[in-house]
Amino acid sequence: MAQQPQGPTAADLAAQRPEEFWEGLYRQRAQDRSARASRVNPILAEEAAELPPGAALDLGCGMGGDTLWLARHGWTVTAVDIAPTAVERVAALARTERLDDRVTAECHDLARSFPAGNFDLVSAQYFHTPYELPRDAILRTAAEALRPGGRLLVVDHGSIAPWSWNQDRSTPFATPQEIYAGLTLPSGEWVLERADAPRREATGPDGRTATVTDHVLLVRRAG
Repeated sequence: MAQQPQGPTAADLAAQRPEEFWEGLYRQRAQDRSARASRVNPILAEEAAELPPGAALDLGCGMGGDTLWLARHGWTVTAVDIAPTAVERVAALARTERLDDRVTAECHDLARSFPAGNFDLVSAQYFHTPYELPRDAILRTAAEALRPGGRLLVVDHGSIAPWSWNQDRSTPFATPQEIYAGLTLPSGEWVLERADAPRREATGPDGRTATVTDHVLLVRRAG
């Protein structure tokens, strides 16, 4: 039986800054030849397939699967991550696929800086971290960066997968309704289009599969 991954301990987190933690994780994944190629997150593909292409912002782009999928489908994408390895990899893959005219990759600690621009879609897929993060404020800033009619799609973990860096079974998972309430968006300016918790069969970076729960929030800016 494969050994379950262990999440970072308090000592591990205290010894590293957030950018060091994520840089180490993505550098390891980039060097792991057994890891699968980057794939689009399925709920993003499901929701974005129904939208006309425009300008998208990928918060926490990671290994680039979502960014590249959006670019292939006609979107102009700003891809953002705290880890330089992730940002460099996304830019390199975009050049390889001749999508670099549609992809801008930027390194941001979103607790301190936010990419410029206005967007038709902001995607925050599994925007979790073991470090303190003003997540509600970041997602509120993302919503405010939407053009009229634009959408904010937040997909969070609702369960722990075997390959997750977080293996703490006591971890609380906010519901989509709680996430929406935390955004404190002005009444009348936003439309709640989706708030549910679907289950699906997922495949991890090493090819293992498991049934997981997602918490999905989709909000549209009125206008």
